[in-house]
Formats: sequence, C-alpha cells, structure tokens
Amino acid sequence: MIQTSRSTFPRPSVLALLSAVSLAAAAIYCSAADSKPQSTMDRSSDTVTPIKHVIVIVGENRTFDHVFGAYQPSGGQTISNLLSKGIIKADGRPGPNFKLAEQYMAKATNPSRFDASPESKHPYSTLPAPNTGSAPSAASDASPPPFATLAAAQKVEGYALETADVTQLTTGATGLPKDVPDTRFGSNLYNLQNGPYQISRVGPNYDQYMNSPVHRFYQNWQQADCNVAHATSDNPSGCSMDLFAWVEVSIGAGSNGKAQAADFNDQSTNEGATALGFYNVNHGDMPYFTELARKYTISDNYHQPVMGGTGANSIMIGTADALYYTDGNGNPTTPPQNEVENPRPQPGTNNWYKEDGYSGGSYSNCSDPKQPGVGAIRHYLDSLPYHPNANCAPGTYYLLNNYNPGYNGDGSVNTSTFTIPPSPVRTIADTLLERNVSWKYYGEGWTSFVNSPSTSVYCNICNPFLYETAIMTDPSLVAAHLQDTTNLYSDITNGTLPAVSFVKPGGLLDGHPASSKFGLYEGFVHKIMDSVQANPELWESTAIFITTDEGGGYYDSGYIQPVDFFGDGPRIPLIVVSPYSRGGRVVHDYSDHVSLIKFIERNWSLGPITSRSRDNLPNPVQLPSSPYVPTNAPALGDLFDAFRFRHARESDADTDSGKAGGAGMFPF
Repeated sequence: MIQTSRSTFPRPSVLALLSAVSLAAAAIYCSAADSKPQSTMDRSSDTVTPIKHVIVIVGENRTFDHVFGAYQPSGGQTISNLLSKGIIKADGRPGPNFKLAEQYMAKATNPSRFDASPESKHPYSTLPAPNTGSAPSAASDASPPPFATLAAAQKVEGYALETADVTQLTTGATGLPKDVPDTRFGSNLYNLQNGPYQISRVGPNYDQYMNSPVHRFYQNWQQADCNVAHATSDNPSGCSMDLFAWVEVSIGAGSNGKAQAADFNDQSTNEGATALGFYNVNHGDMPYFTELARKYTISDNYHQPVMGGTGANSIMIGTADALYYTDGNGNPTTPPQNEVENPRPQPGTNNWYKEDGYSGGSYSNCSDPKQPGVGAIRHYLDSLPYHPNANCAPGTYYLLNNYNPGYNGDGSVNTSTFTIPPSPVRTIADTLLERNVSWKYYGEGWTSFVNSPSTSVYCNICNPFLYETAIMTDPSLVAAHLQDTTNLYSDITNGTLPAVSFVKPGGLLDGHPASSKFGLYEGFVHKIMDSVQANPELWESTAIFITTDEGGGYYDSGYIQPVDFFGDGPRIPLIVVSPYSRGGRVVHDYSDHVSLIKFIERNWSLGPITSRSRDNLPNPVQLPSSPYVPTNAPALGDLFDAFRFRHARESDADTDSGKAGGAGMFPF
C-alpha cells in the first residue's frame, strides 16, 4: 500500500507566481472553509433518525463478486452477482453464461497515446497462470505474516481479535518462493478456463495468503475497458470489464522493472491472472460476513469512488473529492516531472507504461486532454449521453494513487520521498467540528506510528485527515480525534463513543491480499461487533458500515457509473449492520464511499463539504426495468435505503424470514 521511496524528494527551488486561474481553483476547494460561528452545544444526538452513532469500518482490496459472487439471498431478495448471471454455478464451476466474463488479451503498441479501450484484442484460450507474487513463503515471528508461534501472534494482535481468530495469524503461508507460478492450484495452474475461478481451492479452506493483483488508476481504467460502443440498456457506460488479466500481465504494477515484447502473448509481470479469483460462500468462505449478510443488509451496487488503489479511495472517504499537488501552503502548482503519471506505452512494448507510480508518477493534470493518459478518459466521458463533468480544476495536478500524507503522526510536515504536500482541501471533519458533532478516526497502531512509524502496522495513507493542514496543525484536534483502536474499545465500554467513528485495522488484519487474509479482517470486525452489541443502549442507536477501501484489482461483473475523471470504479462489498437493517436484504441504490458522507450529512442535517465535492450529487433515480442504473446520472445514494426505521422493533425471527413489510422510512 505504501510507496517505496527510491529517490530524494525534488524540492522546487523557486515557486512560480500563481496564475489567477490557479488561485480561483484553490478558492473553489476552500469556499466552504470560511469562518463560521462555532456551535456551543453538543449536537451529536441531534439526528433525524434513531441512529446516534455511525461506525465506518474499512478493510482492504476486495470487489463485491470476489467476496459475494456466489451468495444466494433468501426471503425473495434479488442480487446481481456471478451466480445470478449464470457466470458460475453454486459450486463455483463455470455456469451457462460463463462467456459473459471472458477475458481478452489486447495490443496497445502506439507509443503516442494511452489506450483505455484497445481495439485490437481477442480472447485468451486459458488464463495466464496465477503467481505467488509477494505472498509470504513461510511463517516467522521475526518477519510476519504469518507468525511462527501463537504466543507471538497473541502478543501483537491479541487485543484486536478473539482468541480463536488469532490462530489465523499463524497459518496460510504459500510454502513456495515469491514471484513464481502458484503450484498450490495443482493441475489447474496452466489450465484455468477463461473467466472467474474459485481461488479458495488452493487449500482446505480460504485461509491462505494469496498474490495481490494490480490496483492502480490508469491500469484500472484499462481493465474496465469502457467504451460507448459496448453500451447496452443494462450497461449504458459500456464498461466491458474484460481486460483484467491482460493488464495484469502486460503492465501490472510495473513490479519486475523490465520492458517486454509488443505481442499478444507476453506475460512479463509476476501477477498472472490473480484478478479473476473469487471466494465461494457456499463452500464456507467468508463465514462471518455471510452470517451478517443473512441477518442484516448488503448492497450489490456500492462502488469504490476512484479507479485505482488505497490512497485516493481513502481520501475520498473523508473529502468526497480528490487531493492535488500544492506548494506546501495550499496553492496548486506543478509537481516534479518524475511524479507525473505517463501511461503511454514505451516504444517496442505492449503496454509497458513510461512512468507509473512504482517508479515515481502519481499525479495528472486532468484539466488538459493533451496530458499523458488524460485525453483517452476525457474523450470517453464526453462521449457518454449525460456528459459527466471531469471535475478537474485548471492547471491542477491530482493525486491518483498512493503517496504519503503531508504530515507525520506528531503533526510535523512529512518531507520524505513520494509525499503529497500538506492539503487545504476540506474534509467531513471540518463540517462535524463546525456543527459540534463528535467524531474520531481510530487507526490500529496509531500510538506506535506517532512514536516509531517504521515499525507500526498503521496505514498512514488510509487516514484522510492526516493529509489536511487544518487538522494536523492543531495538536488539540489531533489528540482528541486521531486515536488508536485500543481507544475504540474503551470508548465503547465507557459509553463515550463519538457520533461518527472511522475505524481502520492495521496491515496484518486489514484483509489486503499477500500481506493479510480476509478472514483476519472478519475477525477484526467480529470483535467490534461483539463489543457494541454487549452494550444494549449503544447497540440500539448504532449503524455499522463494513466495507473495503477499493477492489484491489479483482474482477467484478457489476455496472460502473462514471461520475467524473476519477471514477467510479468496480463494486466493493458493503454490509450495513444495525437494529434498523435486519432482514437479510439486498439493496440496489447506486452508491460509493461518498454515500457514507451523505448518510452522515443527512442524519445530522449537515451541508456538503464544499461546492465541488461529490456529496452535492443527487440521490439516484432507478427504474424497475434497470434497477442498477441511475436515470439522473451522475447520482449517488445516501444509504438510507438500507434501513427500515419503522420496522426496527420487529423480532429477528420475523425479519430474518423476510417478513419485514414495506420499505418504510423514518418520517421527516
């Protein structure tokens, strides 16, 4: 997740005089940050619904189909997934419509442009062999994961997991070298049919460390293969989702550092076709999340807001917007050239980017169609019938992938390589502070991150507030609102949980492929759930949203609505757990991470963060004939459809059997 530094951060020697356009762009972001009278009364309980506490828990890198592709809802509920579309059968084998998920190899050899939807392509005969990548070869207490002994695992993560779950930290190593074909697949390794396959068949259960496929911005746009020529009534954006394997093997994350031949068959990265793997809940995979899905509510139309990886998607959870490169004082300016993305293929290669994030680049000036990679996406957006606004301020370079936040945990400015300068962009935290609604960001490992960052499991790029000047330059705000997950458990026990809580597990438990396992993320969530439900008064007024930051580059078959230049991206899992979301329901309103912000804003009667943030978008209007596609695009839901406040007091037995009645909403 965190960039590896490879060079010294190039600091501009002279700051150019900012143009009037750039100043205007900065003003747009800060327009809502003008000084407002601070409320003197705690408004944390002043809500329009019975929900007084929202807990947002964010894991890592799984798409909806990757987790729930074989899920079968009960009680007359419908779902859009691999199984319902006939792409697979309930036992995980290819279904009658398997070709709907067929993957293509393509040819992108024009060095003058990035090709988001190559015309020259044909289907794979079999998928490229999955690779072990960076998944751990063996257990080690000195260099986990996994741990060699239960005692060591218990010492590090015992407080965050139930005893039974800690054992998962000692199992699942590949037993193979890194970056080699994953022979755990046995005879199927070189004979995988061209489409999704059950990845958990490598072991007796899904408790295995697996390779992590590419999940970066321009790669994700290529994987989706969006073209209006592919459009249908159910998929008007024309995103075919058919280049996942090709992008993995042609460019991937640029991790092997070598150029490759410009032919269809090249497989020069160490990723293989990991992206097509899915887990099967019918075989016991994802047992706890399946239990929650059957008892509460899931969405099958919830999306990562940005194409690509952890950093930009995590930022969107706090800002409903993208961050941009500044001069360190909040003014937009041009980053060093080696930090600018250039996804044009190198001459003589098939899609090997000239400059990608693993060698430096992570910014794009998406206001200028002549910039590398930008034109292809802007042209596609302009071709859509509703012409979505790219939302790119003139002359502004936006962060597209993962760079370190501008601040260290102690509030000092981070001057290390691959770091986005301190940001002036407002977050939901500013709105909550102004309205005196309590909030905290609980990140596992925060305490050790502040004192010894290099040894901490803390995810710095995951905390959207760690980028922001207004928060990080005020030590009292940092102390009050940025805390460790140990504080989460004490706040739950002591009855001091804030109105809004963002919760992030550390690197060992976040479910990120290669460095974690999804069962460990389930265990992390399980302990929080048990703690909240042990306090009946708290439980009765709480909504818990369980999701991932983004899809991790895994395949998904769902519709994607382009909202602006940055995304949306593929669907990701969302489970909504509350006394008001019982019933095993599946909701279909189109939503993404910004919908979490919209829920908070609606529940506490707050306005949008800024005049340009995505929380200004309307709620979607979706027709029964096309239940996943907003007719008023671009539109994002506020997740109120996941709740039935009028029916909250019905018994679990009634709601679990599908007898919850109509979708009554709380009267406003």
